Amino acid sequence: MTDLTGRTAVITGGGSGLGAAIARSLHAAGATVVLVGRDERKLAAVAAELGPRVRALSCDVADAASVDALRTALGDTEVSILVNNAGIPGPVAALTDIDVDDWDEVFAVNVRGTFLLCKALLPGMIARGDGDVINVASVSGKRPLAHRTPYCASKMAVIGLTSTLAFEVGPAGVRVNSLSPGPVAGPRMERNFRLEAERSGSSIDEAEQAFVSRAALGRMVTEDEVGQAVVAMLGMPGMCGADVDLSAGMVA
Repeated sequence: MTDLTGRTAVITGGGSGLGAAIARSLHAAGATVVLVGRDERKLAAVAAELGPRVRALSCDVADAASVDALRTALGDTEVSILVNNAGIPGPVAALTDIDVDDWDEVFAVNVRGTFLLCKALLPGMIARGDGDVINVASVSGKRPLAHRTPYCASKMAVIGLTSTLAFEVGPAGVRVNSLSPGPVAGPRMERNFRLEAERSGSSIDEAEQAFVSRAALGRMVTEDEVGQAVVAMLGMPGMCGADVDLSAGMVA
């Protein structure tokens, strides 16, 4: 297992779901973990679960002032791992029925948030000549997914940001990669299946099966598998500018 002892990782969206799972995996590998998110109660619960070597800091990743406050709160902490995981699924609707405000909210969290955290924490990594940024994208950014245009477009933007940023900061010794999970079992996908069932007139089980039938393993990946993948990526120092699929063989 990759040994992350002595390294500090900031994980956005760390209070639940994938963020909490990633935090558990990084913590188990020895890292000091900084949980970042908007819900202080959820952050505190994950911090209490993990125990030592954990901090919980409130931050709205889409708000520049809030991200500046986070950087100030971190003080002289040498953050060498940044996992941009915070994201929202956005509306499930035809593009012509999507409100502009809903579209903007998805991009504010999923793309602007990634940009702001990178802008805030990369200077320290560049100065030290070492660091890792892992941006959580999605296979949905790379294949058609009807009625999910804001989400899919935002995740493709994250992949584009990743590949370009890797060439900007790679010469300084900082590695930037993205991880693109396929459907992840959990409340978010359950919500999506429910909404798709309502839209299509199918059952929830039918909506789920139609979705996972395109995966070679015929299933969704788990939150723990995503956390383990982040640790594995951190154990590959030659990886930079890559987008890693973790989709149970989802067909693109």
